[in-house]
Amino acid sequence: MIKVSVIGAGYWGPNLIRNFHELGALNVICDKDEEKLAKINGKYPAVFSTTDVDDAIQKSDAVVIATGASSHYELAKKALLAGKSVFVEKPLTLHTQEGEELLNLSREKSLILMVGHLLLYHPGLNKIRNYVMKGTLGEIYYIYSQRLNLGKIKRDENALWSFGPHDISVVLYLLNKIPTKVTATASSYLQEGVPDVVFLTLHFPDKVLANIHLSWLDPHKIRKITIVGDKKMVVFDDMQPTEKIRLYDKGVDYKPSFKAYGEDLVIRIGDIIIPDISSKEPLKLECQHFLECVEKHITPLSDGVNGVQVVRVLESAQKSLEQGGIPVQIK
Repeated sequence: MIKVSVIGAGYWGPNLIRNFHELGALNVICDKDEEKLAKINGKYPAVFSTTDVDDAIQKSDAVVIATGASSHYELAKKALLAGKSVFVEKPLTLHTQEGEELLNLSREKSLILMVGHLLLYHPGLNKIRNYVMKGTLGEIYYIYSQRLNLGKIKRDENALWSFGPHDISVVLYLLNKIPTKVTATASSYLQEGVPDVVFLTLHFPDKVLANIHLSWLDPHKIRKITIVGDKKMVVFDDMQPTEKIRLYDKGVDYKPSFKAYGEDLVIRIGDIIIPDISSKEPLKLECQHFLECVEKHITPLSDGVNGVQVVRVLESAQKSLEQGGIPVQIK
């Protein structure tokens, strides 16, 4: 069994710690905050804990990084140089160049580099991915997503970098395409210089659009994605306890006649299908996938390439924000 060290026992770290412990893989818990370590030790007294990052890296087969985004590059590089496969929470890094360096380093050392793009492991999203790949929806016209909440408010990370990786990774996964340009607008209402509301549009080849609304200043907690195709449409609502997916047989059909073209367009409203999906916890599936990839040396679904692609979009979106929402080409 692969043994892992989890670095970071703060906001998200405890969820990773719980899952790797349940999978029998948790070996070390590391955090520079002794108070956090003491608290987590109360739940896992048999697990070794330390404030020493180097010690945590050396003691296990692989390293899981759940610290703040600004430390991801440094910690991941340290672990890779030590010969350890790495799981990094999103975003991989804050700069594309740093992400590419980690990717190249993992390749040089034949190590696994995986990014915590959690929704790629959600059974519901994989059902929708199958719809897209099989052509059930037909030609995809556009996608829009909403990730809204009231809090958690951060001071060292804006809503784009905090929430954006989730939806950007999903859009890239569903379309299997890379956007050519991005436009983004935002406002900072609660803290000057820290955008808490973001509207982001990804422009893909063949006129496909993806619009993403991100906010931690909203009366509703919403995690919803809608995909519109020329045959059918599908909605994924992750806040629903059941029936998270609804497949709509809705669209506009063209029926040739001797009338003007616009009069030949006919609205079609058919059945609504609610498919059965697995209730397995996406985070547990993600953790299992990492362990399997390390053990069998399999390329992860959310690998370093995927991580760099998402950071490249985020970095371009940040440039668009800083320049008043002008389109920025994604290279």
